Amino acid sequence: MRVTLEIGPKGKKVVAVAPDWPGLARGAKTEEAAVERLLAYVPRYAPVAKLAGLESALATVPVVEVVERYPGTGSTDFWGISFAFSSIDRQVLSDEALERQLRLLRASWAFFDEVRGRVSAELRRGPRGGGRDRDQIVRHIFANEQDWAKGLGVITPDEAMLTDEGMNAHRDAYGNAIRAFHAQGKMARKWPLPYLIRHTAFHTLDHAWEMEDKDLTAGGG
Repeated sequence: MRVTLEIGPKGKKVVAVAPDWPGLARGAKTEEAAVERLLAYVPRYAPVAKLAGLESALATVPVVEVVERYPGTGSTDFWGISFAFSSIDRQVLSDEALERQLRLLRASWAFFDEVRGRVSAELRRGPRGGGRDRDQIVRHIFANEQDWAKGLGVITPDEAMLTDEGMNAHRDAYGNAIRAFHAQGKMARKWPLPYLIRHTAFHTLDHAWEMEDKDLTAGGG
């Protein structure tokens, strides 16, 4: 498994990113801890790979090959999340590679929908009572995607995000716009398309896993 390491400018956080598996990225205080945490999430990512028809590639514990270290931003240090672009993010994907990335993005959305359909509406709060409930997380996900979609020229009305039909139309438009930008060699505003795909998938999965961890139904949390 290829892994890149995004290093915060003050060295407070490092994010391990698996560029061939959009959404699989984890941050920690050191390079070793970030890679270890990334590997710990491979089993949680496996259902996404299965939905994309790529489960065989994650059937065994992957051997990590760190292929790049690159500087992050202040947000990398603060959030422990990738906010910068590696050289791999800036590479032009082949049509086949792009479709593979989009399959995994679509699988991330499908996994998120499955999770939100089975977890409790109220989620376990943090030690100080902080955190969002399920529907607040769902609205947060949708609002961010609406904003990112504008970088592709896709405008999705608020009401469209509230129905399955509207969400599917939004996601179709999102993917088709990425294909169109790819064909024209364009970026989504200042974001390279591979970064947009992996960042969208990461945000989706990070909150799906949050909902699983904080689920209050029987056996949840």
